[in-house]
Amino acid sequence: MISHTHYLWFNTKSRQEIIDVTDEVAEQVRTSGIHEGFVLVSAMHITASVFVNDHESGLWADILCGA
Repeated sequence: MISHTHYLWFNTKSRQEIIDVTDEVAEQVRTSGIHEGFVLVSAMHITASVFVNDHESGLWADILCGA
Protein backbone atom coordinates (compact mmCIF):
# COMPACT_ATOMS: atom_id res chain seq x y z
CA MET A 1 0.00 0.00 0.00
CA ILE A 2 1.32 3.44 -0.94
CA SER A 3 1.18 6.13 1.72
CA HIS A 4 2.21 9.76 2.10
CA THR A 5 2.77 11.68 5.34
CA HIS A 6 3.08 15.43 5.76
CA TYR A 7 2.95 17.59 8.89
CA LEU A 8 1.69 21.17 9.07
CA TRP A 9 2.86 23.48 11.87
CA PHE A 10 1.03 26.62 12.96
CA ASN A 11 1.85 29.59 15.14
CA THR A 12 -1.48 31.05 16.14
CA LYS A 13 -2.04 34.70 16.95
CA SER A 14 -4.80 34.28 19.53
CA ARG A 15 -6.07 31.78 22.10
CA GLN A 16 -8.77 30.52 19.73
CA GLU A 17 -8.26 30.55 16.00
CA ILE A 18 -9.70 28.78 12.98
CA ILE A 19 -7.21 27.85 10.28
CA ASP A 20 -8.50 26.61 6.93
CA VAL A 21 -6.15 23.85 5.76
CA THR A 22 -8.19 22.81 2.69
CA ASP A 23 -5.68 24.11 0.14
CA GLU A 24 -2.70 22.61 1.96
CA VAL A 25 -4.40 19.20 2.18
CA ALA A 26 -5.37 19.32 -1.50
CA GLU A 27 -1.78 20.21 -2.44
CA GLN A 28 -0.45 17.24 -0.47
CA VAL A 29 -2.90 14.92 -2.23
CA ARG A 30 -1.63 16.21 -5.59
CA THR A 31 2.01 15.98 -4.46
CA SER A 32 1.58 12.41 -3.22
CA GLY A 33 0.64 11.11 -6.66
CA ILE A 34 -1.91 8.84 -5.01
CA HIS A 35 -5.16 8.73 -6.97
CA GLU A 36 -7.33 6.51 -4.79
CA GLY A 37 -7.73 6.19 -1.04
CA PHE A 38 -8.50 8.47 1.87
CA VAL A 39 -6.95 11.41 3.70
CA LEU A 40 -6.53 11.48 7.47
CA VAL A 41 -6.27 14.95 9.01
CA SER A 42 -5.51 14.82 12.71
CA ALA A 43 -4.79 17.50 15.30
CA MET A 44 -1.79 16.18 17.16
CA HIS A 45 -2.46 18.15 20.34
CA ILE A 46 -5.00 17.68 23.09
CA THR A 47 -6.25 21.29 22.90
CA ALA A 48 -6.62 21.34 19.11
CA SER A 49 -9.40 19.94 16.97
CA VAL A 50 -10.25 19.29 13.36
CA PHE A 51 -13.74 19.79 12.03
CA VAL A 52 -15.27 19.63 8.59
CA ASN A 53 -17.72 22.36 7.79
CA ASP A 54 -18.60 25.08 5.32
CA HIS A 55 -16.18 27.95 4.83
CA GLU A 56 -18.68 30.52 6.04
CA SER A 57 -17.67 33.47 8.22
CA GLY A 58 -20.92 33.55 10.24
CA LEU A 59 -20.51 29.91 11.18
CA TRP A 60 -16.89 30.50 12.17
CA ALA A 61 -17.96 33.41 14.38
CA ASP A 62 -20.55 31.17 16.07
CA ILE A 63 -17.93 28.50 16.74
CA LEU A 64 -15.41 30.96 18.19
CA CYS A 65 -18.01 32.71 20.37
CA GLY A 66 -19.50 29.47 21.61
CA ALA A 67 -22.96 30.32 20.29
